[in-house]
Amino acid sequence: MANSQAVTFHRVYVWELPVRFYHWLNAICVLTLIGTGYLIGRPLAITYSTEAYQQYWFGTVRFIHFVTAFVFFFNFLFRTYWGFVGNKYARWNNFIPFRKAHLQEIKEVLKVDILQAKAKGIISIGHNMLAGTTYFLSFLVFLFQVCTGFALYSSMSSSFLPKLFAWVIPLMGGDFAVRQWHHVFMWFFIVFTIIHVYLVFYHDYVEGRGTTSSMVGGWKFEREDVLK
Repeated sequence: MANSQAVTFHRVYVWELPVRFYHWLNAICVLTLIGTGYLIGRPLAITYSTEAYQQYWFGTVRFIHFVTAFVFFFNFLFRTYWGFVGNKYARWNNFIPFRKAHLQEIKEVLKVDILQAKAKGIISIGHNMLAGTTYFLSFLVFLFQVCTGFALYSSMSSSFLPKLFAWVIPLMGGDFAVRQWHHVFMWFFIVFTIIHVYLVFYHDYVEGRGTTSSMVGGWKFEREDVLK
């Protein structure tokens, strides 16, 4: 019988409290914006015995959407700032593949995720490079939704922040075009959320490094022989 060598794992503090706070607040905001945004784009035909002016359910939906958008925006600004001052796992260089090793890791993770192959190389203990690149693209979509959303709100608000984005409407060809694009990219978040949740649990099973629980406590586990 062959002797098996025990593998030692070490706990590594990966996700700082500000990153975890951003993640869960962002998740709540995205789900709320998707739900209310869908209703705004396709409102329910709810019939009441009272007059229209006596019920305000759709106005409440819009109000929740607008308030959540402000929270989402400032939470996004905070994460942008933390990408410069956070630990090495939170920095922006984890999101942009600018080295050959990054491209190799993307290729390796694609094999694991799509072909369910066994990982041959070392996958980063923070965001793997494929996830990091995807998150960077999602940040660009965040920015697009912020610009188009506040642009639409600017026509009915006297607040300073929405007025900063009023130029987006004439640039994109009018209110209708902006509204359509804003709605289309809502579906990006729906698809992204489904894939993200699946891959988090999948990598937790494949790697065994505490991927799921790390966004609660901040800790992951890494083999001693590959720990740097």
